[in-house]
Amino acid sequence: QVQLVESGGGLVQAGGSLRLSCAASGSIFSINAMGWYRQAPGKQRELVAAITSGGSTNYADSVKGRFTISRDNAKNTVYLQMNSLSPEDTAVYYCAASQTYNGALYVPRTETEYDSWGQGTQVTVSS
Repeated sequence: QVQLVESGGGLVQAGGSLRLSCAASGSIFSINAMGWYRQAPGKQRELVAAITSGGSTNYADSVKGRFTISRDNAKNTVYLQMNSLSPEDTAVYYCAASQTYNGALYVPRTETEYDSWGQGTQVTVSS
């Protein structure tokens, strides 16, 4: 199994930036894609961004142009750079790993395609 540990969450003012990190360990060889989900109180968990082993990426429309997902294979770490934050971005952010393989460029988009989850890190954006 894959173990994921998030870090970098916290309190930030609107318009500010935050960088989340997710370190993976365990059965790293089985990971085909990594993604970031978020869940706000009373809201459904949603996919924010994802990146595959082949470098393909996908972003939610609400974060395009503001968030960037990247990975450092040497460190087995995926990052989420969040810029121009607004209170609407306030949520618990979860790192997830997918073992689904439908090609190196296939981007898993559904929650059921992700097999391992981190504990989550709180991101709070104040106005």
